[in-house]
Amino acid sequence: MAGKLYLCATPIGNLEDITYRVVRTLKEVDLIGAEDTRNSIKLLNYFDIKTPMTSYHEFNKYDKAKVLVKEMLQGRNVALITDAGTPGISDPGEELVRQCYEAGVEVTSLPGAAACITALTMSGQKTGRFCFEAFLPRDKKEKKDVLESLKNETRTMILYEAPHRLFKTLNELKEVLGGDRPLTVCRELTKKYEETFQTTLQQAIEKYQQKNPKGEYVLVLAGKSRESILQEKRSRFEEMTEEEHVEFYVNQGVDKKEAIKKAAKDRGVSKRDIYNALIK
Repeated sequence: MAGKLYLCATPIGNLEDITYRVVRTLKEVDLIGAEDTRNSIKLLNYFDIKTPMTSYHEFNKYDKAKVLVKEMLQGRNVALITDAGTPGISDPGEELVRQCYEAGVEVTSLPGAAACITALTMSGQKTGRFCFEAFLPRDKKEKKDVLESLKNETRTMILYEAPHRLFKTLNELKEVLGGDRPLTVCRELTKKYEETFQTTLQQAIEKYQQKNPKGEYVLVLAGKSRESILQEKRSRFEEMTEEEHVEFYVNQGVDKKEAIKKAAKDRGVSKRDIYNALIK
Protein backbone atom coordinates (compact mmCIF):
# COMPACT_ATOMS: atom_id res chain seq x y z
CA MET A 1 0.00 0.00 0.00
CA ALA A 2 1.34 3.42 -1.00
CA GLY A 3 2.19 6.06 1.56
CA LYS A 4 0.87 9.60 1.64
CA LEU A 5 2.17 13.15 1.24
CA TYR A 6 1.35 15.57 4.06
CA LEU A 7 1.77 19.28 3.29
CA CYS A 8 2.45 20.77 6.73
CA ALA A 9 2.15 24.51 7.36
CA THR A 10 4.83 25.84 9.70
CA PRO A 11 4.98 29.18 11.57
CA ILE A 12 5.91 32.33 9.65
CA GLY A 13 7.52 33.77 12.76
CA ASN A 14 5.87 32.97 16.08
CA LEU A 15 6.45 29.30 16.89
CA GLU A 16 3.13 29.12 18.74
CA ASP A 17 1.37 29.35 15.38
CA ILE A 18 1.94 25.68 14.58
CA THR A 19 -1.03 23.33 15.00
CA TYR A 20 -1.23 20.25 17.23
CA ARG A 21 -2.02 18.22 14.13
CA VAL A 22 1.12 19.36 12.31
CA VAL A 23 3.34 18.55 15.30
CA ARG A 24 1.78 15.09 15.65
CA THR A 25 2.07 14.40 11.91
CA LEU A 26 5.73 15.47 11.78
CA LYS A 27 6.43 13.01 14.58
CA GLU A 28 4.52 10.15 12.95
CA VAL A 29 5.66 10.30 9.30
CA ASP A 30 8.68 8.34 8.08
CA LEU A 31 10.46 11.26 6.43
CA ILE A 32 10.29 15.06 6.28
CA GLY A 33 11.18 16.96 3.13
CA ALA A 34 12.43 20.43 4.16
CA GLU A 35 13.26 23.50 2.10
CA ASP A 36 16.32 24.14 4.28
CA THR A 37 17.21 21.42 6.79
CA ARG A 38 19.51 23.82 8.69
CA ASN A 39 16.59 26.12 9.31
CA SER A 40 13.99 23.42 9.96
CA ILE A 41 16.10 21.57 12.51
CA LYS A 42 15.48 24.47 14.91
CA LEU A 43 11.73 23.94 14.60
CA LEU A 44 12.02 20.18 15.00
CA ASN A 45 14.23 20.53 18.06
CA TYR A 46 11.84 23.03 19.66
CA PHE A 47 8.98 20.52 19.42
CA ASP A 48 11.17 17.46 20.12
CA ILE A 49 10.56 15.92 16.70
CA LYS A 50 13.06 13.19 15.87
CA THR A 51 11.88 12.28 12.36
CA PRO A 52 14.71 12.24 9.77
CA MET A 53 14.82 15.07 7.24
CA THR A 54 15.93 15.37 3.65
CA SER A 55 16.36 18.54 1.59
CA TYR A 56 13.73 19.49 -0.98
CA HIS A 57 14.23 22.92 -2.54
CA GLU A 58 14.08 24.93 -5.75
CA PHE A 59 17.31 23.53 -7.16
CA ASN A 60 16.53 19.82 -6.72
CA LYS A 61 12.73 19.91 -6.93
CA TYR A 62 12.38 17.73 -10.03
CA ASP A 63 14.83 14.94 -9.29
CA LYS A 64 14.20 14.89 -5.53
CA ALA A 65 10.45 14.76 -6.12
CA LYS A 66 10.98 11.51 -8.04
CA VAL A 67 12.92 10.11 -5.10
CA LEU A 68 10.23 11.09 -2.60
CA VAL A 69 7.43 9.73 -4.77
CA LYS A 70 9.30 6.44 -5.02
CA GLU A 71 9.53 6.36 -1.21
CA MET A 72 5.77 6.88 -0.93
CA LEU A 73 5.01 4.24 -3.54
CA GLN A 74 6.95 1.84 -1.32
CA GLY A 75 4.63 2.65 1.57
CA ARG A 76 6.46 5.42 3.43
CA ASN A 77 4.61 8.56 4.57
CA VAL A 78 6.32 11.87 3.79
CA ALA A 79 5.69 15.35 5.20
CA LEU A 80 6.73 18.47 3.32
CA ILE A 81 7.62 21.69 5.14
CA THR A 82 9.07 25.02 4.05
CA ASP A 83 11.15 27.57 5.90
CA ALA A 84 7.91 29.32 6.86
CA GLY A 85 4.26 29.09 5.96
CA THR A 86 2.24 26.69 3.82
CA PRO A 87 4.04 24.42 1.32
CA GLY A 88 3.23 25.16 -2.31
CA ILE A 89 2.94 28.94 -1.77
CA SER A 90 6.02 30.66 -3.25
CA ASP A 91 8.13 27.51 -2.94
CA PRO A 92 8.77 24.35 -5.00
CA GLY A 93 6.11 22.24 -3.26
CA GLU A 94 3.77 22.32 -6.23
CA GLU A 95 6.14 20.15 -8.30
CA LEU A 96 6.12 17.37 -5.69
CA VAL A 97 2.32 17.54 -5.49
CA ARG A 98 2.08 17.30 -9.28
CA GLN A 99 4.29 14.21 -9.40
CA CYS A 100 2.30 12.61 -6.58
CA TYR A 101 -0.93 12.93 -8.53
CA GLU A 102 0.71 11.53 -11.65
CA ALA A 103 1.92 8.51 -9.65
CA GLY A 104 -1.39 8.00 -7.85
CA VAL A 105 -0.02 8.99 -4.42
CA GLU A 106 -2.55 10.52 -2.03
CA VAL A 107 -1.96 14.15 -1.00
CA THR A 108 -3.40 16.06 1.94
CA SER A 109 -2.75 19.55 3.29
CA LEU A 110 -2.64 20.45 6.97
CA PRO A 111 -3.75 24.09 7.20
CA GLY A 112 -1.90 26.70 9.17
CA ALA A 113 0.07 29.91 8.79
CA ALA A 114 0.30 31.72 5.44
CA ALA A 115 1.75 35.22 5.24
CA CYS A 116 -0.50 36.26 2.35
CA ILE A 117 -3.74 35.46 4.22
CA THR A 118 -2.41 36.85 7.49
CA ALA A 119 -1.59 40.15 5.80
CA LEU A 120 -4.85 40.34 3.86
CA THR A 121 -7.08 39.86 6.88
CA MET A 122 -5.35 42.60 8.88
CA SER A 123 -4.82 45.02 5.98
CA GLY A 124 -8.11 46.87 6.08
CA GLN A 125 -8.37 46.38 2.30
CA LYS A 126 -11.28 44.54 0.69
CA THR A 127 -11.06 40.79 1.31
CA GLY A 128 -14.01 39.51 -0.76
CA ARG A 129 -11.97 39.22 -3.96
CA PHE A 130 -8.19 39.10 -4.08
CA CYS A 131 -5.27 37.83 -6.14
CA PHE A 132 -1.89 36.63 -4.93
CA GLU A 133 1.12 37.65 -7.02
CA ALA A 134 3.88 36.48 -4.63
CA PHE A 135 7.28 37.90 -5.66
CA LEU A 136 7.43 39.83 -8.93
CA PRO A 137 9.56 38.07 -11.59
CA ARG A 138 13.26 38.96 -11.80
CA ASP A 139 13.23 38.88 -15.61
CA LYS A 140 12.56 42.44 -16.84
CA LYS A 141 10.23 41.50 -19.70
CA GLU A 142 8.25 39.05 -17.60
CA LYS A 143 8.00 41.59 -14.77
CA LYS A 144 6.76 44.24 -17.20
CA ASP A 145 4.06 41.88 -18.46
CA VAL A 146 2.93 41.03 -14.92
CA LEU A 147 2.81 44.68 -13.87
CA GLU A 148 0.84 45.56 -17.00
CA SER A 149 -1.67 42.81 -16.18
CA LEU A 150 -2.23 44.44 -12.78
CA LYS A 151 -3.02 47.84 -14.26
CA ASN A 152 -6.77 47.27 -14.41
CA GLU A 153 -6.99 44.59 -11.68
CA THR A 154 -10.10 45.25 -9.58
CA ARG A 155 -9.29 42.66 -6.90
CA THR A 156 -7.10 43.36 -3.88
CA MET A 157 -3.51 42.42 -4.78
CA ILE A 158 -1.03 40.71 -2.44
CA LEU A 159 2.71 40.73 -3.13
CA TYR A 160 5.79 39.58 -1.23
CA GLU A 161 9.03 41.52 -1.25
CA ALA A 162 12.47 41.36 0.33
CA PRO A 163 13.83 44.50 2.03
CA HIS A 164 16.65 45.14 -0.46
CA ARG A 165 14.18 45.21 -3.39
CA LEU A 166 11.28 46.98 -1.66
CA PHE A 167 12.04 50.55 -2.75
CA LYS A 168 12.48 49.56 -6.41
CA THR A 169 9.29 47.49 -6.38
CA LEU A 170 7.26 50.33 -4.86
CA ASN A 171 8.45 52.64 -7.63
CA GLU A 172 7.63 50.09 -10.34
CA LEU A 173 4.15 49.64 -8.90
CA LYS A 174 3.65 53.40 -8.76
CA GLU A 175 4.51 53.74 -12.47
CA VAL A 176 1.72 51.33 -13.36
CA LEU A 177 -0.90 51.86 -10.65
CA GLY A 178 -0.36 55.51 -9.74
CA GLY A 179 1.01 57.08 -6.59
CA ASP A 180 -2.38 57.52 -4.93
CA ARG A 181 -3.19 53.78 -4.94
CA PRO A 182 -4.10 52.68 -1.36
CA LEU A 183 -1.60 50.25 0.14
CA THR A 184 -1.16 48.39 3.41
CA VAL A 185 2.43 47.54 4.26
CA CYS A 186 2.90 44.50 6.52
CA ARG A 187 6.34 43.78 7.92
CA GLU A 188 7.71 40.92 10.04
CA LEU A 189 4.29 39.32 10.52
CA THR A 190 3.75 37.48 13.85
CA LYS A 191 7.26 38.42 14.99
CA LYS A 192 8.41 40.71 17.81
CA TYR A 193 8.75 43.79 15.58
CA GLU A 194 5.59 43.24 13.52
CA GLU A 195 4.45 46.44 11.84
CA THR A 196 1.37 47.16 9.72
CA PHE A 197 0.27 50.53 8.38
CA GLN A 198 -2.06 51.91 5.72
CA THR A 199 -0.60 54.35 3.23
CA THR A 200 -0.36 54.98 -0.52
CA LEU A 201 2.35 53.97 -2.95
CA GLN A 202 3.72 57.53 -3.08
CA GLN A 203 3.74 57.91 0.70
CA ALA A 204 5.45 54.54 1.13
CA ILE A 205 8.14 55.56 -1.35
CA GLU A 206 8.75 58.77 0.59
CA LYS A 207 8.96 56.82 3.85
CA TYR A 208 11.57 54.39 2.56
CA GLN A 209 13.60 57.17 0.97
CA GLN A 210 14.36 58.24 4.53
CA LYS A 211 14.35 54.85 6.26
CA ASN A 212 16.06 51.63 5.16
CA PRO A 213 13.58 48.71 4.91
CA LYS A 214 14.19 45.84 7.31
CA GLY A 215 12.51 42.44 7.54
CA GLU A 216 10.21 40.58 5.17
CA TYR A 217 7.36 42.54 3.58
CA VAL A 218 3.85 41.76 2.37
CA LEU A 219 2.22 44.50 0.27
CA VAL A 220 -1.58 44.55 0.11
CA LEU A 221 -2.78 46.87 -2.64
CA ALA A 222 -6.32 48.05 -3.27
CA GLY A 223 -7.69 47.02 -6.65
CA LYS A 224 -8.74 49.57 -9.23
CA SER A 225 -12.26 50.82 -8.59
CA ARG A 226 -14.90 49.97 -11.16
CA GLU A 227 -15.90 53.63 -11.10
CA SER A 228 -12.47 54.74 -12.30
CA ILE A 229 -12.47 52.09 -15.05
CA LEU A 230 -15.88 53.31 -16.20
CA GLN A 231 -14.72 56.91 -16.09
CA GLU A 232 -11.64 56.13 -18.19
CA LYS A 233 -13.84 54.37 -20.73
CA ARG A 234 -16.19 57.35 -20.87
CA SER A 235 -13.28 59.74 -21.27
CA ARG A 236 -12.06 57.83 -24.33
CA PHE A 237 -15.50 57.98 -25.93
CA GLU A 238 -15.96 61.65 -25.07
CA GLU A 239 -13.16 62.38 -27.51
CA MET A 240 -15.67 61.37 -30.21
CA THR A 241 -18.74 63.34 -31.20
CA GLU A 242 -22.08 61.63 -30.54
CA GLU A 243 -22.41 60.98 -34.27
CA GLU A 244 -18.94 59.38 -34.47
CA HIS A 245 -19.74 57.27 -31.44
CA VAL A 246 -22.94 55.87 -32.97
CA GLU A 247 -21.13 55.33 -36.28
CA PHE A 248 -18.45 53.38 -34.38
CA TYR A 249 -21.04 50.72 -33.46
CA VAL A 250 -22.88 50.84 -36.78
CA ASN A 251 -19.62 49.98 -38.54
CA GLN A 252 -19.45 46.86 -36.38
CA GLY A 253 -22.78 45.66 -37.77
CA VAL A 254 -24.99 46.95 -34.93
CA ASP A 255 -28.31 48.45 -36.03
CA LYS A 256 -28.69 52.19 -35.43
CA LYS A 257 -31.19 51.91 -32.57
CA GLU A 258 -28.93 49.54 -30.63
CA ALA A 259 -25.88 51.68 -31.51
CA ILE A 260 -27.57 54.72 -29.95
CA LYS A 261 -28.35 52.69 -26.83
CA LYS A 262 -24.73 51.52 -26.53
CA ALA A 263 -23.34 55.01 -27.10
CA ALA A 264 -25.63 56.43 -24.41
CA LYS A 265 -24.45 53.77 -21.93
CA ASP A 266 -20.79 54.42 -22.76
CA ARG A 267 -21.17 58.15 -22.21
CA GLY A 268 -23.37 57.88 -19.11
CA VAL A 269 -26.21 59.83 -20.70
CA SER A 270 -29.74 59.05 -21.83
CA LYS A 271 -30.69 57.78 -25.28
CA ARG A 272 -32.67 61.02 -25.71
CA ASP A 273 -29.44 63.02 -25.33
CA ILE A 274 -27.86 61.03 -28.16
CA TYR A 275 -30.96 61.42 -30.37
CA ASN A 276 -30.95 65.18 -29.80
CA ALA A 277 -27.26 65.46 -30.63
CA LEU A 278 -27.78 63.51 -33.86
CA ILE A 279 -30.69 65.72 -34.88
CA LYS A 280 -28.62 68.87 -34.34
